[in-house]
Amino acid sequence: MSALHESTITSLPLLHRGKVRDLYEVDAQHLLIVQTDRLSAFDSILPDPIPGKGEVLTTLSNFWFDKLRHIIPNHLTGIAPESVVSGAAEQAQVRGRSFVTRKLKPLPIEAIVRGYLVGSGWKDYQKTGTICGLALPAGLLEAEKLPQPLFTPSTKAAVGDHDENISFAQAVALLGEARATEVRDATVALYVEAANYAATKGIIIADTKFEFGVDEAGQLYLIDEALTPDSSRFWPAEAYKVGSNPPSFDKQFVRDWLETSGWNKQAPAPHVPQDVLQKTADKYHEALQRLMAA
Repeated sequence: MSALHESTITSLPLLHRGKVRDLYEVDAQHLLIVQTDRLSAFDSILPDPIPGKGEVLTTLSNFWFDKLRHIIPNHLTGIAPESVVSGAAEQAQVRGRSFVTRKLKPLPIEAIVRGYLVGSGWKDYQKTGTICGLALPAGLLEAEKLPQPLFTPSTKAAVGDHDENISFAQAVALLGEARATEVRDATVALYVEAANYAATKGIIIADTKFEFGVDEAGQLYLIDEALTPDSSRFWPAEAYKVGSNPPSFDKQFVRDWLETSGWNKQAPAPHVPQDVLQKTADKYHEALQRLMAA
């Protein structure tokens, strides 16, 4: 399977290249979002793509957008990506890995929800007994299920910078109290429904990240991608054990290799061995197959 590291759509104006997605302007109301096979780790884009990753992200996002649309509307339009570009080469680039979306104003936070005590949340808890200023019971163990899902927003960093965890009070300062409350409630509702569904497929969603945007009337929408191995920590339920961090369906193989490679986590990132890339691709596809199994 060939990999797409960077799209080259010349028939539309390029607006932005992110860590994974390339954004093009279709017209005043619509965007084309191309999900490439780029992989980022430790806030750097790696030189080697993961074949098929963009298709997995797109297929899973479409699945979740449809499944959760009764909770909150999303930015999808139903317009075929192939219809807004020119020529067979451009159509091949967007097929199966793109969305045509409404053009909305993104909110300046990432909406993170945690159902389990792991990652940076576990580190914060060990130091302070809190996550993003939220107090937790004493004596919790790594990977333990939290008493209830926690909304722990962060700032949005540019490529190469680090996102910063913020408190709900800081989110209110950025968004206003009504909007921050709306985002928090939507984030938790989306997570609870998705986590309950995933549990029936043998997957634990330990945490995930959502992004939201608003239209000119102030209506809130779910945007970007949703509940993929890029934006979520998926654990196989059969490997879960309180007290240790289970293997996840994401880029953990790459992170583990980078941690032992001697890289100082400053750009540029090193080339990753082919077997590590393949194991990562296999995990992405396994998550897709489990979640979408009949």
